[in-house]
Amino acid sequence: MAYAGAGARNAPLPVLRRMTRIAQRLEARGYVLRTGGGNDTDSAFEAGCARKEVFLPWPGFNGRVSAFDSVSEEALVVACAVHPAFHRLTAEARLLAGRESHRILGADLRTPADFLVCWTPDGAECEAEIGQETGETALAIALADRWSIPVFNLARADALERLAAWLGVPAG
Repeated sequence: MAYAGAGARNAPLPVLRRMTRIAQRLEARGYVLRTGGGNDTDSAFEAGCARKEVFLPWPGFNGRVSAFDSVSEEALVVACAVHPAFHRLTAEARLLAGRESHRILGADLRTPADFLVCWTPDGAECEAEIGQETGETALAIALADRWSIPVFNLARADALERLAAWLGVPAG
């Protein structure tokens, strides 16, 4: 059992604290976190758990060390198929996009996450809702949507309640 954790860089501190608590509770239920080694939201999720797969776009990204420190060619192909302007991205940005393929679909790209927990200012939870404010989390949301992976955006007031219902546990 695995879930993806992601979000915008400007997430408010209460949201970051909530992400850490969510990670703690999900780990206690047996879930493994998949994240991207970024600052803020990725770090907030990571702070709440020991069992995690941190997908870095290249070795040493953000001063981090992980067994998953490269992006496969296949992950780049997946990102290219979903990202609306992949061909215009720099080589570095393409690797950042490719890591989203691994975050959502796993190291082998054949083991999708059970769900995505994220935060974006606009509360987007599907590809049709993605806008300017969704930011870099847009690709993770689009990938999840295309693979029918539930997305729980913490910017929505009912996200925790819906996540709890999906998990079959009491809210709170």
